[in-house]
Amino acid sequence: MTDEKYVEQIREQREEKETYFAEHPQSPIPGHADFAGLDYYEVDPAYRYELPLSEYDEKERITVETTAEGSQEYIRRGEFTFEIDGENVTLQAYKPASGEDRFWVPFRDETNGEETYGAGRYVDLEPDHHRTDDGTWILDLNLAYNPTCAYNGAYECPLIPTENWLNVAVEAGEKEYPGEPIGHEH
Repeated sequence: MTDEKYVEQIREQREEKETYFAEHPQSPIPGHADFAGLDYYEVDPAYRYELPLSEYDEKERITVETTAEGSQEYIRRGEFTFEIDGENVTLQAYKPASGEDRFWVPFRDETNGEETYGAGRYVDLEPDHHRTDDGTWILDLNLAYNPTCAYNGAYECPLIPTENWLNVAVEAGEKEYPGEPIGHEH
């Protein structure tokens, strides 16, 4: 796929999400009246990686705390190792303990609280969409998105495990919500 076609595909996905948030009854913005739109970094093909997942022999079950003082269970399945701006980074890939067939790759980075949501962002990987024919995974940080609690405090969101806190800036994906989040005190 050409870079141009790739950039257009990401832009279309972003427009679909914005339309969903603005119009869909299940939007995290109730009533849609105060929806301020979404803000993103420019699409950058350099943040799209095709990587092998280094799977762990021992799949550790971990408990992740949530924004509502609850917890959720995940299985740490493996890790992705790659470079961002010349820095080697590693992100853990988790599967929900509920058995869903997807990976959850959350992360915090140096943009949090400045340009992006303070608690971090997520990337989801589904075998049907993010796996190549040779078995590598497409980890595209242009697809990084805010958890629903970034828009509405009534949602319970898992917090980013500290092992996925990066010491680099990830200037890709969704930026902080430009509107006033519902149910957040500022």
